[in-house]
Amino acid sequence: MDDVLVVGGGPAGRALAAACGARGLRTVLLDPAPDRPWRATYATWSDELPAGLPDRIVASRAPGRVVALGEHRLGWEYAVLDVPALRGHLDAELHRHGVGVRAGRAVGVPVPHTVTLADGRPARARIIVDAGGHRQPLQSGAGRDARRAAEQTAYGLVVPAERAAPLVASGTATFMDWRRDHGEPGWPTFLYGVPLGGGEVLLEETSLARRPGLPIPVLRRRLLARLARHGIVAAVRASDERVRFPVDRPRHRHPGVLAFGAAAPLVHPSTGFSVADALCLAPRVADALTRSPAAARAVVWSPAARAVHMLRRRGLEALLRMPPHEVPAFFEVFFGLGARHRWAYLTGRDDLAGMVAAMAALFGRSGWALRGRLVGPAFLSPAPALDPG
Repeated sequence: MDDVLVVGGGPAGRALAAACGARGLRTVLLDPAPDRPWRATYATWSDELPAGLPDRIVASRAPGRVVALGEHRLGWEYAVLDVPALRGHLDAELHRHGVGVRAGRAVGVPVPHTVTLADGRPARARIIVDAGGHRQPLQSGAGRDARRAAEQTAYGLVVPAERAAPLVASGTATFMDWRRDHGEPGWPTFLYGVPLGGGEVLLEETSLARRPGLPIPVLRRRLLARLARHGIVAAVRASDERVRFPVDRPRHRHPGVLAFGAAAPLVHPSTGFSVADALCLAPRVADALTRSPAAARAVVWSPAARAVHMLRRRGLEALLRMPPHEVPAFFEVFFGLGARHRWAYLTGRDDLAGMVAAMAALFGRSGWALRGRLVGPAFLSPAPALDPG
C-alpha cells in the first residue's frame, strides 16, 4: 500500500505530492487528465510566493493599483505566473522524487484508505488527500452545502499591451477598477487588468462574488462596452478567458481524508486567491504527514486559520448583502486603510490579530450606514440567492 494518494492534479495537488515524495513518502498522484494543459491565469502578490520558486515561473511583476471612487496605489507588487513554466517545474519535481502519476477520476471513499474510481477500480493508501479543487470530489455527503454557492465569475480578453494602455498603463497592474465604464446598472463588476508578459495584457470584467455568479454573457457584454468606451478594439480571434468558481465552499469534513488547496478550501473569500497559499503550505503539510494526518490537518486549519477564514466569510456575506451602488464606496474606504491593515485582510491565513485590527480600522473609518452593512451579517443568515442575472 502506498503512503499517500493525492487526488487532483492541479497546482495544489502536484505541489503537495512532490513535497511528500521529497520526504520519502511513497506517493501517487491521481489526475483525471494527466496530460491536459492548464488554461487558467494564476496570479498573486509577489511577497506571497514561496522562497526558492524559480524566477522563470513569474511571467510579469508590476506595482498594483485600484480605482474605487478615486485611485489608490497599493505599494505592493503583483505577480502573474507563467503557467506552463509552473506546470513544468512541478512535473519535474514529481519525477525527481519518484511520485507516480495515475490517470483516473475519484468518486468516493467507501471504506478507510480506499478511493473508488469512476471505472470501478480502487486506489489505496494510508493517507488520502483531496486536492480535487472546488468540486471537493471526496467530500462527505454531510459536509456538502445545499445552498447556492457564492461565485466569482469573469470574462477576459488578451490584447497587446499598447492597445490596453488606456486602462492598464505600462508597468502597472490594475487589481480593481470599479468605474461603471460599461454603462450598465445592476450588480457591480470591475475591470481586472494585468500584464501577462510577452507584450500582452489580460483585460477581464469581473464579478467579485454573487450568489449565484453573474452570467458570463453579461460580463462579456460589459467588457466589450468598457473597452469600446476607451477606444480599445480586441482582435476577432483574441484569446479569451472564462472564470467561474465558488468562494464560499464549506470546510472539507470527511473524517478519513485530508483536504488541501481549493478543496480545503484555501480560497480567500474576498479575492479568490489560493495558489500561492497552496505552494507555500505544501512543504509544511508534507512534513506533518510524516507524523500523522492529524498533524497535517492542524497545519491546514490551525485555530487561527479557522478564525481568520470565518471572519473573511462574514466579510463576504456583508458584500453580498450590500446595495450594488454602495460597493465602490465601500472599496474606497477599504483601500484608504493603512498598508498593514490592507495586507492583513487580503493575504495570509493565520494572522488573527492583524485580521481583527484590519476589521476594526475599517469599522472606524466607515460612516454609520456602512457600519450597519458590515455588522449586520453577523446576526443574519447567509444572503439569499438572486435571480441568475
